[in-house]
Amino acid sequence: MASRDVAPRGAPTVGSARVVPIWARVLEMVLDNPALFMAGILLAMWAVLSRLSPFFFSLDNLLEITIQAAVIAMIAVGQTFVILSGGIDLSVGAVLAATTVVASLAMDAGYGLAGGIAAGLLCGAAFGAANGITVGKLGIPPFIATLGMMGIARGSALIVTGGIPVFNLAPGFELLGQGRVGGVLPVPTLTTLVLYVLGYLILSRTRLGRYTYSIGSSLQATVFSGVNVPRYLILIYTVSGLTTAIAGLTEASRIGSGQPAGGSGYELDSIAAVVIGGTSLFGGEGNLFASLVGALIIATLRNGLNVLGVYAFWQQVAIGAILIAAVYLDRWRRRRRGE
Repeated sequence: MASRDVAPRGAPTVGSARVVPIWARVLEMVLDNPALFMAGILLAMWAVLSRLSPFFFSLDNLLEITIQAAVIAMIAVGQTFVILSGGIDLSVGAVLAATTVVASLAMDAGYGLAGGIAAGLLCGAAFGAANGITVGKLGIPPFIATLGMMGIARGSALIVTGGIPVFNLAPGFELLGQGRVGGVLPVPTLTTLVLYVLGYLILSRTRLGRYTYSIGSSLQATVFSGVNVPRYLILIYTVSGLTTAIAGLTEASRIGSGQPAGGSGYELDSIAAVVIGGTSLFGGEGNLFASLVGALIIATLRNGLNVLGVYAFWQQVAIGAILIAAVYLDRWRRRRRGE
């Protein structure tokens, strides 16, 4: 049976075939592209909030939104890798806390700025690699493996510090979370953009990127093609640990201390950013820069509600509702395409 274009009722026809209007083609393209769709939602939110508050659309407030989004957006880079591979990382909030503690303790012990940053990055990478080994080598489901690692990382941070924040950070460390390039562009915003560019290049131009999509699309087919899946899962989760460590260093720099109880709820926010951006929880399909849009949507929502004077606890309600809506949209798109 010959296929034909589907057009709205009343659309003009040429011969026996209906002509699809340009607006319908554009709408279909936007609906089929999660990144474009969510970018449109973000712009619409900015337009509405700018009408509700004259202070919202100022340059200072927009830069503040990027600062507020930075930590979650950084974590979302690694979380995108993990979810694209068909997994999930519930340990990111606890790993962030452990990273801030390790880096702060290293600086407090006299290892200086470089030693503290290196210690924090190694801590995040170690926890990420441990997640990858648990999932890839031991075959434990990602949900259980990273849930267990959440407890290990959080407990370790609390044990080492006795539950007390660590101060006495190295001079110059504050620039990572509070500095501005040229007196305008916040350093956390610049760090976030650099991470997304690097992540995009890895996903689009390296073997690790190709196998990340392949593992998420069909694990069995990837194994049969001769790919060393456990090795790449370790690398994927290590990326998640590293981006979480960078986010942790940024947060410790911004608040001026290592917080063993920090990062609470960041696993939900990072997963929400990735899923709101259109990356499928089923794996194998997604766009890294769309995760950045998701993080900006969450930050915009919180900032806008604060500007409007809405009770702070409603923010979590709104984010949870948007997350459910985003997953439903993904399922609707799949049914629409017959997947």
